[in-house]
Amino acid sequence: MSERQFHRSIGVFSGTAINMTQMCGIGPFITIPLMVAAMGGPQAIVGWIVGALLAIADGLVWAELGAAMPGSGGTYVYLRRAFQARSGKLMPFLFIWTMLLAIPLLMSTGIIGMVEYLQFFFPNMGWWTARIVGVAATALVTWLLYRRIESVRVITIALWVIMLVSIVGVAAAGFSHFDPRLAFDFPAGAFGPRFFVGLGAGLIIGVYDYLGYNTTAYIGDELRDPGRTMPRTIIISIVAMMVIYLLLNISVLGVAPWQEIAASKSVASLVVERSWGHTAAAVMTALIIITALASVFTGLLGGSRVPFEAARDKVFISTFGRLHAKHGFPHIALLTMGTVTAIGTFFDLTDVINMLLTATILVQSIAQIVALIVLRRREPGLHRPYRQWLYPVPCIIALVGWVYVYVSASPLSLMLSGAWIVAGLVVFTLWARVNAAWPFAPTEMPSTAAPEL
Repeated sequence: MSERQFHRSIGVFSGTAINMTQMCGIGPFITIPLMVAAMGGPQAIVGWIVGALLAIADGLVWAELGAAMPGSGGTYVYLRRAFQARSGKLMPFLFIWTMLLAIPLLMSTGIIGMVEYLQFFFPNMGWWTARIVGVAATALVTWLLYRRIESVRVITIALWVIMLVSIVGVAAAGFSHFDPRLAFDFPAGAFGPRFFVGLGAGLIIGVYDYLGYNTTAYIGDELRDPGRTMPRTIIISIVAMMVIYLLLNISVLGVAPWQEIAASKSVASLVVERSWGHTAAAVMTALIIITALASVFTGLLGGSRVPFEAARDKVFISTFGRLHAKHGFPHIALLTMGTVTAIGTFFDLTDVINMLLTATILVQSIAQIVALIVLRRREPGLHRPYRQWLYPVPCIIALVGWVYVYVSASPLSLMLSGAWIVAGLVVFTLWARVNAAWPFAPTEMPSTAAPEL
């Protein structure tokens, strides 16, 4: 028994709020045009619904694994426990390796979105100017984080409030000047054969907007009755966000032709300006820019701790386990992720979203499904406060959904994310040789003991 005991104080309501805080941010304000463009019209609403169904199926995988191994480090612990008997630390290592790419790319989308909304105030901003601003914003956030930070509670609460004000404001503006003929102006053949091609691209956007539904799986040792609380927080947060996204999407489409929405770089500004005028749009745009910066701040803060914890557990490169000599924070991980974030801002938003998803689908989403099945068979006695409803149906739905998303990704994202994973295999081989780990030493037998709380 560890000396450190967490107080189980988080219930369904507070856990759902935590998940929704992580799911929201600038996402819907930059992805509605992408979703409409990908699906070719107002039928984009189907993308949000199908994305929610995939998120729920995958969320039930997270719920079982997270409740069985609460607060123990997340995915890399699940993968290590399931696969270390055959492949040592390969799978958890690859997961952390992909997080070095995926987390910063997720932050890059926030920076890209911020720059796009800045163009409301500076409409003549050129390509290079936009990239320089993006790099400068990333450097500013990294610099702000380059110090001891005990708590970001105030920032998180502020982000949540600003995000709610922004979403409610944009939706209210849209519905105040709502035209159903625009909102439901489906083009000819909207649900024809090409619908499923567009759905694949739209599903990538939809899944991106639901990311964060698994947050409570990382704090399972602070949940009251994890077997009951965890699946409920995941499902309720996904359904709630689906309703919010649908309302926001419909309200936006009711203000301007969908072709104009699809081409917009700052759709929230467009909607508010069209409905309430330039001043109101300027205020809303400023709030969205603040939301973007705050989300990048909190995301890089939490993300930099992922490789640090793994390195301390001797599952990843030891360099990332070092703390800053003066301020005591994982500076190597922070600088690495800040650099990758800056590089990501040079890519198109759609390509960045494609890359961050394809990088994680193989070594996290699909690997966790396999891990759940393996642990069910190999460790039937493992204490599982929650067992997946209708098992293995959610696993099958999630697997099919993730494969569909993966094969629908852009060729560039498949190539670059694939190259990153191959590079990870090379680095792992070198790391394993230096640390006398598998395949240069026998694998460690997986522990069947209950995780420490």
